[in-house]
Formats: sequence, C-alpha cells, structure tokens
Amino acid sequence: MKGHAAAFTAVALTCVVAPLAGEAQQTDEITFRSGKRTLHGFIYPPAGDGPFPAVLWNHGSERRAGYHPTLGAMFATRGYVLFVPHRRGHGRSPGEYIMDALRREMQDRGRDAWSRLLVSLQEDHLEDQIAALDHLKRLPYVDAKRTAVAGCSFGGIQTVLAAEREVGIRAAMAFAPAAQTWAQSRELRGRLLRAAQRATVPILLTQAENDYDLSPTRSLAAELQRVGKPHKLLIFPSFGQTAQDGHEFCVRGADIWASEFFSFLSASIGQ
Repeated sequence: MKGHAAAFTAVALTCVVAPLAGEAQQTDEITFRSGKRTLHGFIYPPAGDGPFPAVLWNHGSERRAGYHPTLGAMFATRGYVLFVPHRRGHGRSPGEYIMDALRREMQDRGRDAWSRLLVSLQEDHLEDQIAALDHLKRLPYVDAKRTAVAGCSFGGIQTVLAAEREVGIRAAMAFAPAAQTWAQSRELRGRLLRAAQRATVPILLTQAENDYDLSPTRSLAAELQRVGKPHKLLIFPSFGQTAQDGHEFCVRGADIWASEFFSFLSASIGQ
C-alpha cells in the first residue's frame, strides 16, 4: 500500500449497515487465514509509515458486510488503522451465511435449538475475529501492542466475546450487542454475561436510546460494575425516527459518538 512499509424476529435480523450514500469502495482489500478458510477484509491506514495503533471493526449480521470508508477516514485522520474483516459467510468471505443457518435451525428444530446454535456460531465467528486480529498485528505499520476491537450488533457480540480472551487487545468498544437477540436467547444472555465477568480489558458499551432493546447494554454494564471491571456506559439520545435508525447509530451517527469513543480509546490504548 502506498506510503507504508511493505506489507427482528428470532430469524430475521435487520442490521443492515451498508456503505453510506456516495462512499467510494475502498481498494485496500487484504486476505487472511482462519483455519482452512481464506477470508477477506478492508483496511484503512493513516498516511506515513507508522507504526500506528489499530482498531478491528466487527460488522453486524448483514450478508453484505460493509467496507466503511467514512469510518476508515475518520480513524485514519486520528492516527489509527481501521481494519474491517469479513467473517465467514459475509461480504467477500466464503462460508455459509450465519442467518441462513439460523433460519434453517429455527424451521427444523425450533427456538431452543436456534438459541444454542446462535451461541455456537458466535464462537466460530470469534475464531475468525481472532485470526483477523493476529493478521492485523503482523502488519509492519501496525503497533501490535496498541490494538483494540469494536463492532455493532452481532459485531457488538463479537466485541464483548473478544474482551474475555487474552488476545493482546487494550480495549473493546461494543455498540448495541445483542440488541435484537438478547430477549430471545437465554444461552446468549448467559454467554455474554460470563464474558463480561471475565473481561480482560476496559469495555465501552454504547447505544442510541431508540435502538431495539437497551437491556443487553445495561445488563452488561451492571455486571461489569458488579465484578469491578473497568467500563463505561453511554446511552445517546434517539437517532433518526425508527428502531432501525437507532440500531444503525453505530455507523451513521459516527459524528455524534466520535468524541466519546476516541476519548475512551485514547485513555485505554495510550494514543
């Protein structure tokens, strides 16, 4: 790359955060290995050679995982690399799309089986996220000691799960984790609460007030408070007119949350 060293219902989620109108498609596409799969992602480095701190951005449940050049530019101007990996079955990465598997499980075996599969698939996707993080840390212009993860909706779930693991990150910023699945899956609620109990890094939990469900964000913050883990809870005013508008606050409201987000990130990562 130039300027661098070589280099809902239970089965119908509505998290669709495609690129914003007028955004150009990012051309810095990279591939990485997760097990036997070759997965794809898009990366946005600042100008210069680095090394720079970096944030891995976890996309949501959308099949067409976004490239997010506007977010990429926002991070780059602040001196951060942003990496948007596409987990298996999303965007340009091969594999079965997670929502297809969940719909089939609901139809064939019912809600309890769907709930168990939801957690199992999130664990599979966590391995993709960790593989992407490993790849990110090996890039010559990335400061491997100053990395963090963030994400929205299903990506918020992934962010909370990563915070539990000893993977060398310094912070986790979760937007609307499980906002469309928390009430429907006892297994997912238990899994995320356990991850909060075992968190190894500070966690920022963020939502707009008119998102589908604020319970997961508030419950996770309460659990982090109970066990004495560093965290911050931010509920912003309603964004747009609908619950879906509120859910997409993570991408479309970036100009609103940026100041708080980067303040938390800087304090955690040492930028």
